[in-house]
Amino acid sequence: MARPLFVHEAHTFHVPAERVFDAWLNPAQAARFLFASRTGNVMHCEIDPRVGGCFTVTDRRPNPDGDESFFEAQHRGTYVEIERPRRLVFDFSVEPFSSSTTRVTIDITPAGPGCELMLTHDLGEAEDAIHYVERTRRGWSAMLRQLEKVLTTRLWGFGIRTPGTV
Repeated sequence: MARPLFVHEAHTFHVPAERVFDAWLNPAQAARFLFASRTGNVMHCEIDPRVGGCFTVTDRRPNPDGDESFFEAQHRGTYVEIERPRRLVFDFSVEPFSSSTTRVTIDITPAGPGCELMLTHDLGEAEDAIHYVERTRRGWSAMLRQLEKVLTTRLWGFGIRTPGTV
């Protein structure tokens, strides 16, 4: 029997833990970093932020065969644990790459004015999991760097208001 494979990725954020945690559950923010790739476009982001609730993020990517066609990847998850602002756990799958479900755990620890995030992705014991370790690590690393940008980049514009404000 194979041993489970884990991907660990850490990131230091210069914003409070609450802002980092909330971005994972806010569709408008999540669509800007969650599964967004350099060559793809997030087409749909739906989040039901409660234990037992689900999320779906659909992105359109170019086919790797070099022609000018695209395919859609559906990133799906079901929340197992939500403890704001320190822990988020979800079962996860990506179609069309795999129909198996894996588990992602995000632990956030306050550190001064910012926080530390540790992401652990349990890829399971499937024989082909070894082929996804490095790709998965690179993907999560890129997403966490993008989340840093989302949370620290100022939005400029005229007439932009937060819903519920005057």
